[in-house]
Amino acid sequence: MDLLATARSMEAQGQQIVHMEIGEPDFTTPEPVMRAAQAALQEGKTHYTPAVGLSILRERIAEYYEIRFNAKVNPEQIIITPGASGALLLALGVLINPGDKVAVSDPGYPCNRHFVRLFDGEPVGIPVDASTRYQLTAELLPEVPVAAMLATPSNPTGTLLNPEEITQWMKYAKNNSCYLLMDEIYQGLVYGRESSTIAGRCDHAFVINSFSKYFCMTGWRLGWLVVPPGYQREVDKLAQNIFLAPSTLAQYAAVAAFDDESIAILEAQRQQFQQRRDFLITAIKELGFQLLVEPEGAFYLYADCSRFTNDSFDFSHTLLQEAGVAITPGKDFGSHDCHRYVRFAYTTAIENLERGVEKIRQFLVRA
Repeated sequence: MDLLATARSMEAQGQQIVHMEIGEPDFTTPEPVMRAAQAALQEGKTHYTPAVGLSILRERIAEYYEIRFNAKVNPEQIIITPGASGALLLALGVLINPGDKVAVSDPGYPCNRHFVRLFDGEPVGIPVDASTRYQLTAELLPEVPVAAMLATPSNPTGTLLNPEEITQWMKYAKNNSCYLLMDEIYQGLVYGRESSTIAGRCDHAFVINSFSKYFCMTGWRLGWLVVPPGYQREVDKLAQNIFLAPSTLAQYAAVAAFDDESIAILEAQRQQFQQRRDFLITAIKELGFQLLVEPEGAFYLYADCSRFTNDSFDFSHTLLQEAGVAITPGKDFGSHDCHRYVRFAYTTAIENLERGVEKIRQFLVRA
């Protein structure tokens, strides 16, 4: 975030910056969703909703799971939240007691470990590398934690858990009374294979999802949590005390996100993300970066830059200052081999990616 702030400051001073560090789709929210929000405003739908969210939205999400993933999820187990962060906070809030250990991958989404500490839990960073496609496996755990945090597709690597790995985790959770906190917020942004879900398949899984990434609703701050049977009441009480309710306007808008018109727009945008991914994979390899695992989802490439530097943090900041290209250093995602890695985000038009690649090429020549 410091690097992004620096980039914004440079732009304010008139410099042109190619942003390849932002984990936010550049597409605007689909038009049907915005129309639904406008209609809700005109109809005066501006009051609180139940803490767990609008019934109609919970039912639409359940229908989406059944239609797209052939997964049967009880709408009562779907809790609407203020973003995916709100979903993760609720899950941790009902699971974690002081001192409880939660396994997290290193590298991984940086907020995860901070959220665990917020509830006086102990995040246990597990180093992962290309041998497991940067995914956490049960074999890597030094002991049985209260919960393990997984992500498919993942940030920062864009890798997925395959069906066999998900099945293994489900067995591990059941046999060891361990809970899975499954981050599926990039669900839908998958390339070359079908998206999947653990929702409705595992009684030891809390599933975290979001309207931000695939649905391009980042600023609406809306997500959802699928809770295991028996946790609805406890999560409801916690939500009442922490959030009171998610945004009413955002919820009415999100109902339209599942309409055929919206899905058609989102799928066309997913294809653009895939084209950008394919371009950038080839381009950064030609520049000399190593891509040890090619991502199948999200909108990130996690690349080894050790050919050019032994300090990716300094490399990223120098690249920004001298070439006007913003990428994210591995340090933002953990400590394991972080000096070797940078993350590229392809959340900008392909013309901007081409311009950024050329700027990086010129920077490397000068270096």
